[in-house]
Amino acid sequence: MHRKHKARVATAAAVVLIAGGPAAAAAAHTADSARTAPAAAPVRADVDAAGAVAAALKKYPGVVESLDRDGAVWHVDVIGKNGKHAELTVDTRSGKVFTENAADTDDDDGGNKALVSAKVTAQQAMKAAVAAHSGQVRSVEWDDDDDNGSRYWNVEIQSGNKTTNVHVDATSGKATVSGSDSDDDGN
Repeated sequence: MHRKHKARVATAAAVVLIAGGPAAAAAAHTADSARTAPAAAPVRADVDAAGAVAAALKKYPGVVESLDRDGAVWHVDVIGKNGKHAELTVDTRSGKVFTENAADTDDDDGGNKALVSAKVTAQQAMKAAVAAHSGQVRSVEWDDDDDNGSRYWNVEIQSGNKTTNVHVDATSGKATVSGSDSDDDGN
């Protein structure tokens, strides 16, 4: 069967050469090569905020306290299942997780208990924030305001050259746009 295919291609090339000249033959050869050439490798996208959280929690199971993109890495702070704090870095290209500080003792046990018991996780807060204001998540931070007892997630969403802060209530999951800034540095 392979010989028959080569014979058909050769016959078609001869017909094209006679009928259309060398330019038509070159076009026919290019078209045939395109059909048989392997597909190009897909372009790899950067690891987004959700991917960084998933990678960090796979390496160090627990609850995300904060997430922040800094150039080519995500910084993810996690309160582990053992109650200890870990600072992780996730590479935006490979998704590889590096541990900066693991099992640090955190002095803010009250805040950690509130974070661990919050009904809305960082992942849910990111989804709610993006639903309220479209764009890419650039950071998420737990905020336990002791003055009035409110607990919420502060999520920064970037859309074009604007960064918008969205507060997500840690109990209800309600997202409220709280402000917008221009982002001149493009990070």
